[in-house]
Amino acid sequence: MRFTCEKALLQNAIMTTGRAVAVKTSIPAMEGILIEAIGFLRLTGYNLETGIQAAVPAQIDEEGALVLSARLFGEIVRKLPDELVTFSSQGLTVKIDCGLSHYTLQAIDPEEFPELPEVKGENELHMKQADLKSMIGQTLFAVSSQDIRPVHTGSLFEVEGDTLTMVSLDGFRLALRREKYLKNLGDPSYSFVVPSFALGEVEKICEDSDEAVTIAQGQAHILFTVGDIIVVCRRLEGQFLNYKQSIPKDNKIDVTVATRDLLTSIGRVSLILSEKLKSPLRCTFAENTALLTTKSAIGEASDICAIEGDGQGLEIGFDNRYLSDALRFAPAERVRLEMNSPVSPCVILPEDRADESFLYLVLPVRLRAGE
Repeated sequence: MRFTCEKALLQNAIMTTGRAVAVKTSIPAMEGILIEAIGFLRLTGYNLETGIQAAVPAQIDEEGALVLSARLFGEIVRKLPDELVTFSSQGLTVKIDCGLSHYTLQAIDPEEFPELPEVKGENELHMKQADLKSMIGQTLFAVSSQDIRPVHTGSLFEVEGDTLTMVSLDGFRLALRREKYLKNLGDPSYSFVVPSFALGEVEKICEDSDEAVTIAQGQAHILFTVGDIIVVCRRLEGQFLNYKQSIPKDNKIDVTVATRDLLTSIGRVSLILSEKLKSPLRCTFAENTALLTTKSAIGEASDICAIEGDGQGLEIGFDNRYLSDALRFAPAERVRLEMNSPVSPCVILPEDRADESFLYLVLPVRLRAGE
């Protein structure tokens, strides 16, 4: 095998595909990147759960394939001068030349590298990269980190009508985003669950552009195609919570607030809280004002935030981090808070009632006297 490639392009491809390489495994090839010169240059990282494959512009002089340690290959290319990199191999002996730098390495037989699963799309969805990127970024924080129900360690993708809905939840909060897609080649409605790790990688790869990303649903895997990069991952199986039934309707308290103002108030009163000094954030919603207070072993704090509407004197407690996260990721300058009682969830929605692009739900914390 022999090819020549720009250092920056090769380095970016190694960084991208290297994120899917297995960290600790009994199969040495899985700690490496599969390098294939097959008319074009292709790099693949795969840990049996998630695979990332990138096509790289290069001059191919001789075709071939082999596997190199992702860590070593990445470090070598990163430290090379910003010039053309020439890569050649004879059997499993590899030579890397760039400017005055030269390396000779031993590669791994490509036959030992696990084959990336082929995804025959039963359904195929096309949407803007910018839309998918924002949807992932604004819901991924609510994915469960517990393996009690593995299906909740991913996000639900639900295609219905002309809209894609993405939902993440962890038992304490729920994050929902909706966007219209460009094209659906498949059933009019279907759903699947994508692991959080794979979604994090897709978010990094997507750009803030109107270029399309393709999402193909297979029997056991999901395939994301973003330009010259593909991400394939195993679908999470199981019954995802019926989130629609979890969202309370007809809430009697409805107030509006500037997102940044409420976040700032929460930040002020949270200064006396920490992982060791946990305590609820106490919120008292009155007419046009919200009083926020906290108390811990080191002191007390309070702040008043202006709101629009009558909170009817509702006193409700929250985990300050969960409420802050929902507000931080809500894509709006002003939001509507809907509540019913001290023990029912707080629903965060767009100020415009006709806008259904997002919904966040945060469960309250029971308040005890003296807290």
